[in-house]
Amino acid sequence: MIKLGILIGPKGRGSNMLAIANACQSKRIEASIKVVVSPVSESDAVAKATEMGLRIKFVSPTSANYAIGLLASLEGCDLVCLAGFMRLLPAEVLSAFPNRILNIHPALLPKFGGKGMYGNHVHEAVIAAGETESGCTVHFVSDRYDEGEVILQRRCAVLPSDTIETLAARVLTEEHLAYPEAIRKVIENL
Repeated sequence: MIKLGILIGPKGRGSNMLAIANACQSKRIEASIKVVVSPVSESDAVAKATEMGLRIKFVSPTSANYAIGLLASLEGCDLVCLAGFMRLLPAEVLSAFPNRILNIHPALLPKFGGKGMYGNHVHEAVIAAGETESGCTVHFVSDRYDEGEVILQRRCAVLPSDTIETLAARVLTEEHLAYPEAIRKVIENL
């Protein structure tokens, strides 16, 4: 069975991590979560991982041995999924998992991606641009923000009445479907 490592950020809610965990438990994807790696010991995502009984490791991005710590934490993982993780990964981690690190972005890349384009910033930009469609993109991670090869996208309408919050909620629904689907697709091609 494929073993997943999930990297979370310091402020995430953990909803994509939960979507992946639920997909593993329900056998929608033939995988299990080996480890969740967090930069902090307290966050909503860490609390949810703890409630689910997932193994958690803590690696501070300010540590001198950050890359070594990440690699040690991810040892034995076949795929790595970023969920609320906003940093560029060290080159050592990218080279250890070629085309095996996935990320989800709350827009239809290549539009509305890149450094600083995350969370509500993305939805605000989509609405300001007058887009009629948004969605999410699951892509492989590269050494540049949001520029890795696209694995799949799911789309949803942008309504004239949308606020940042209503659009974010609609896109998040698509994210929870897209991430497990993309993982399944990648596993089939391993």
